[in-house]
Formats: sequence, C-alpha cells, structure tokens
Amino acid sequence: MNPSGESTSVQTHWGIPLLRRRFPDADHVNPQLVELFQTHRAANDRSGGPVYASRDDVLMRYGNEAPVQRLFSFISDSIHEVAGALNAPIWQQTSSRKMQLSIVGAWFQIQNGRGFHEVHSHGNCSWCGVYYVQADPAPVRHAHPNLGASNGMTRFYGPALDWIGGAYMDAGNLYLQSTTFDSAPDPGTLVVFPSHLKHAALPYEGERDRIIVSFNAQVHGDQGDAAFDYSFS
Repeated sequence: MNPSGESTSVQTHWGIPLLRRRFPDADHVNPQLVELFQTHRAANDRSGGPVYASRDDVLMRYGNEAPVQRLFSFISDSIHEVAGALNAPIWQQTSSRKMQLSIVGAWFQIQNGRGFHEVHSHGNCSWCGVYYVQADPAPVRHAHPNLGASNGMTRFYGPALDWIGGAYMDAGNLYLQSTTFDSAPDPGTLVVFPSHLKHAALPYEGERDRIIVSFNAQVHGDQGDAAFDYSFS
C-alpha cells in the first residue's frame, strides 16, 4: 500500500494492435489471384527487376473480378472487427450511427531475387494491411543458405526502436530491446495494422514468387468523425 492507502500495480499503456488471421477461401481464391497478377505484370512490367509493384488501383481495375471481391469482403470484415473492438466506446460519443469503411488504395507486389521493400509507414489512412497470396512453404524459405528464417518476412518495428536510439540502457530497461515482430508470409494470411506502424518487406528468394496484396483504409462516421470537444474550457 502507498501512503494514500491506495493499492499499487504495474500498468502498461499504449499497446499497438495487430490482427493476423486466415482467409477461409484462400485455397480457392489464391490461385486465381496469382494468375490475375502475373498476367498483369507480364503486360505492364518493363523493368524485369526483383520487385514489381502495381499502381494502387487494383480495386478500380479488377474490383469486378470474383476473387478480388471475395478477398476484399474478408479484408473489410477484418478491418471492421479490429477498428470496432478498439473504438466502439468512443464511437458511441459521436453523432454517427454507422461507420463507413473506404479502401483508398490497393495494390499488389511480386518479389523474388532477394528483392525487398525498405522501412516505411503509410499516410492518408488509419489502417493498413498485407495479404499473403503466394510464397514458398516455411521449410523451403528457412533453408535458404543466406537469408534463413528471415526470408520473405514482413518485419514490424515498434516505437521502442526510436526510444532506444542513443538512449541509456542497463538491466532495468532491457524490455525495450524487443523492438520488432516478424510476420511470416504464409499464403492465405491477412495482417491488419495501424498506418503509423513502421514495417518492411525483408529480402526474399525462392522457387515461387512472393506475392502480396496491400491496402490502405479509412473509417468515417456517417455524421462525421468528431467524438471529443477540443476546447480548453
């Protein structure tokens, strides 16, 4: 007990949410997505480099294609789940009675030959995600003589990475050394994460191309987003 008589406890605040889940229709949909994206690349890629990224207009180009519709229906449900779980008490303070989801950009990437995507975060959205369409099985990826277990991983960087830059470290704050989380490129898996979270696609080399779908999403109330009074009175 402290002098005021109140009980004390260690508290942890400001955790970062991340949803990782399996698409039930992946075995049926993924081969169709592979064919669609490879055909698109063959008609549009002039570089032949280790990484090909489409424009962020996949839904405008292919939104009427059945496999794309099925995937993004699953993606939309997943974003609503995580955003609703975190925001529901706050949404109740707004004048809105319905939250509307908008995918403001969606694109695919095809990666091989040790291609990678450097550390970055996304703007113009509150939620982002990556869906793994194709990659080598884990035992094959991990057997790479140089890349090993990191082959093709999506690496997420927590805020502690910035906190420890040049900071004093001793045995009392070693927990800050846990700065990254690696998401395996398991085909059929979706990862949804906050747009501010830094991440990177680590180098990949395999028998199959690493193919992913990425997207940016916004959520707005039908009567506006404001939930708080920002005055100082």
